[in-house]
Amino acid sequence: MKPVYFFKFSRFSLRFLALWLLLLAVVSHASAQTKGEKIISGVVKGSDGETLAGVTVKIKSAPNVAVSTDKAGKYTIKTTVDNPVLVFSFIGYVNIELSANDRRVINATLSEDTHGLNEVVVIGYGTSRKKDLTGSVSAANMADLDKAPVKSIDDALAGRLAGVRVSSFDGQPGSSTSIVIRGANSITGSNTPLYVVDGFPIENFDLNSISPNDIASLDVLKDASSTAIYGARGSNGVIIITTKRGKVGNPEVNYNAYYGTQKDLRRVAVLSPYEFVKLQLEISPTLYGAEYTTGAGKTLDDYKNVAPIDWYGMVFRTGINQNHNLSIRGGTDKTQYSISGSILSQDGIIINTGYKRFQGAITIDQKLSDKLKVGLMVRVSSSKQFGNPASANGGYSAFMPNLWGYRPVQVDPNIDITTQLQDPDIGGAPPRVNPFLQAQNAFDQTIGTPVFATGSVDYALFKDLRLHVAGGVNNVSNEHDQFFNSLTYAGASIVGSIKGVNGAVSNSKVSTLSNEDQLNYSKSFNGHTVSATIGYSLQTTRQTTNGSSATFLPNESLGISGLDEGTPGTVIATSSNYALQSYLARVNYNYKSKYYLTGTFRADGSSKFPPKNKWGYFPSGAFAYRVSAEPFMKALPFISDAKFRASYGAIGNNGIPPYSYFSTLNFTSAYYSFGNATPSQGAISSTLTNLDLKWETTKEADLGLDLELLKGRISLTTDYYHKVTSDLLLNASLPITTGYSQAIKNVGSVSNTGLEFTLNTINIAKSKFQWSSSFNISFNKNKVLALTQNQESITTTGVNGVSIPYYIAKVGQPIALFYGLIYDGVYQYSDFDKSTNGTYVLKSSVPSNNTAATRGNIKPGDIKFVDLNHDGITNANDYAIIGNPNPDFTGGFTNTFNYKGFDLNIFFQFVYGNQIMDNNILVFENGSNANTNQFATFANRWTPTNTDTNIPRAGGATTNYNYSRDIVDGSYLSFKTASLGYTLPKSALDKVGVRSLRVYVSAQNIYMFTNYPGSSPDVSVRDSPLTPGFDFSSYPPARVLVAGLSLTF
Repeated sequence: MKPVYFFKFSRFSLRFLALWLLLLAVVSHASAQTKGEKIISGVVKGSDGETLAGVTVKIKSAPNVAVSTDKAGKYTIKTTVDNPVLVFSFIGYVNIELSANDRRVINATLSEDTHGLNEVVVIGYGTSRKKDLTGSVSAANMADLDKAPVKSIDDALAGRLAGVRVSSFDGQPGSSTSIVIRGANSITGSNTPLYVVDGFPIENFDLNSISPNDIASLDVLKDASSTAIYGARGSNGVIIITTKRGKVGNPEVNYNAYYGTQKDLRRVAVLSPYEFVKLQLEISPTLYGAEYTTGAGKTLDDYKNVAPIDWYGMVFRTGINQNHNLSIRGGTDKTQYSISGSILSQDGIIINTGYKRFQGAITIDQKLSDKLKVGLMVRVSSSKQFGNPASANGGYSAFMPNLWGYRPVQVDPNIDITTQLQDPDIGGAPPRVNPFLQAQNAFDQTIGTPVFATGSVDYALFKDLRLHVAGGVNNVSNEHDQFFNSLTYAGASIVGSIKGVNGAVSNSKVSTLSNEDQLNYSKSFNGHTVSATIGYSLQTTRQTTNGSSATFLPNESLGISGLDEGTPGTVIATSSNYALQSYLARVNYNYKSKYYLTGTFRADGSSKFPPKNKWGYFPSGAFAYRVSAEPFMKALPFISDAKFRASYGAIGNNGIPPYSYFSTLNFTSAYYSFGNATPSQGAISSTLTNLDLKWETTKEADLGLDLELLKGRISLTTDYYHKVTSDLLLNASLPITTGYSQAIKNVGSVSNTGLEFTLNTINIAKSKFQWSSSFNISFNKNKVLALTQNQESITTTGVNGVSIPYYIAKVGQPIALFYGLIYDGVYQYSDFDKSTNGTYVLKSSVPSNNTAATRGNIKPGDIKFVDLNHDGITNANDYAIIGNPNPDFTGGFTNTFNYKGFDLNIFFQFVYGNQIMDNNILVFENGSNANTNQFATFANRWTPTNTDTNIPRAGGATTNYNYSRDIVDGSYLSFKTASLGYTLPKSALDKVGVRSLRVYVSAQNIYMFTNYPGSSPDVSVRDSPLTPGFDFSSYPPARVLVAGLSLTF
């Protein structure tokens, strides 16, 4: 039987089957390759439209697959994942995730991370992501400042960073400010932070010398771990300014400009003509009062319809405020360049005052080889501040007292008092000087010219080791000229003037040479990352000052050029030199971004101190722990990142003048003849040599938390710190046997303890609408722990030209507190017995406000004080703490809204719990001087028909003591800035070759919510550690409204 075949194949059939199987295998393989591997490409740009090189692109579900963008921002990545999600990440930018959705080309736009933990901050001699910090560092949001432009760095910091307090001297354009980080450390030394500009430390830096348009980043180092790398100059904190440089790409031209106006924010009202004449009748009804009534043929009621002389309108104006900044930046992968220039012009709101600044900068970075790179930067600035400072003098010689005090009406129609320099009805001292003529004719001008140049070389010695060598020169010249002609208080032949037409010139120059060298090592392996820096620093500084003055100039038409014709006055010539040599080291270690250690050490040798104390050593250490990396934290998925920080370190303060440890010699008016020779002028030693002098040292502990929630939608940074500054430089009392009363010694200590909170939120993040917020608040408690031997307190006198105590620094209390008698209102009729002849005699049980001998002179309505020691007399023995200039807390709140092309930025600043010594009140709620106007509040003074008041009667406030009636609430909530802008669509701009164009309107100092009676509580015209919060004749702040544009092409 033959076998049965189910299939019968021919030779052809077998060949066909083989070919079919081969084709099926090929097709199956091709199908499998198409299905298993995808090629995706695209371009990554920043929010400014510029391509980004070095962006990491990963597949979310396969993180081992990653590529980086090239210098054109392009990438190509392969994946076998179905519908992959691409993750784009770059240091300093917000990470984004994009789903492929079968696309093969995916372009991405990254926005800068200005709040999150991926934000890059500049630290001493390096940079770091915020998420990797072990110390306390805050960074200003430069994007907010671009939206609401500011004229200087202090405006960029005020209220925007936790732990940083910015106080204005006053509102005059170009005036200085006080910046204090985490409270005052020193009583008599400097509390000014160290500024580091492009890697070079600069002491006493002029904040107006750099245009904010040229600043790339602004970072503040606050704790000892961060500032110890700057050693002897780090105790007051460090502000690091990094300016913009060139970048790879086509040339980018930026033009930023604004133009607007500014007017005074608040005016202090004065008495109307009716109230003014009423006051004259109270002061002297038969003399001054009669001059305005019977002498002028008028009644008191007639003055209700008399318009006042508008002194405010004559002196104040609407100022023009404009700024123009032009820059070009670009380069190749080998050469990058930046050229910029700016012009700022700011008219003061008082006539003949203002500020102008011209600035230019150029930077070049050249890559000479794969290992060698060099850089050069030159920055030149010239500024001019002009106008007689409103707060320059005390008493009626200051500007604002003449404005407030000049009478609002005139009696003789034949005499126009607006054209008279001195009030013709006041012949004695103190005179009343026409505020309009004073402002119009006073010449006071300061021209500053900083020149800053740096050069650097970077060389890669090995793969992980780089050498950085940099040198810099910083020359700052200032020329101050003053001239007072016969139409000014200082130059006229009136009561109180002893110089006639006069003038003065002075010139100062500070030249600093710097050398900064570092070796930087960085290595990552098996989850370990180690970086180390060792360095050498050398700075030498030379300061010179010279000046002269002349009085009774015969030809005032020559102005300042006629000084040589006058009577020579004081000639000043000084010169000093000092140097600082330093060695530094820092090591950073982290393990899998979970555990962090930082160790820092710096040794400083300063010529300011005697040989045996020349060197100071400043170590610090820090630890951080990312608890969010623990497996158990997966149960809390809403916590994206959580890191605890702890640090401790020692830092110093060398902010004293050179040669402080030497004994100084003062020449006397006495002459002596040795051996019948020509008599020689004698000199005496005025201070005692102290070869034990050394720097003040601050030891600080800091505990911090960095927290990020909901994938970066909420981020919180909080710090608690405690620092103690010891070896304070104070004038210590000496035994009488030494022949000296005091000498500068290292005695005393001060502590600062505080809390800081910064909260950033992304409230809404839609494609067309975004809303983000930033809130910060700071608390600081300052305390004097010790003073000189057996001394419990020191008082400060002469604050406003008066030799009575105004402030006190007391052990157990803050550095400076207001000091004086406690105001107890006014004497009322109930405090007196009425005699048979109708006079009032102070009751024996009621204390006198001066001496026992003056009890009979006290009248109802006179000022009254609390008799603390119950001896029946209120005098200096009853002095007490009457106020505190230190706030309970400070902070700020920013909201930014974006809708399509529109953006709105709103910023509030607040200060709470501090008090101000408004010394203007004691002069202009007084009424002791006739024909002198007073504040409008003085209309509510005590009179026989108005006894329910705490304002004394006319002439009832005369005293030789400081007292608490001028201590007022300094808290405020300031609607600081608001800016509304519109960015034109890119599609429309591409047609005309413009990359971006934003137009905006912005307002500053919009409104201030405060109980302060003066023009602004943000004032401190006698600013020093021992005299904060003092207001007298301050230049009022301005409300600014500008329109501007930002153009890039």
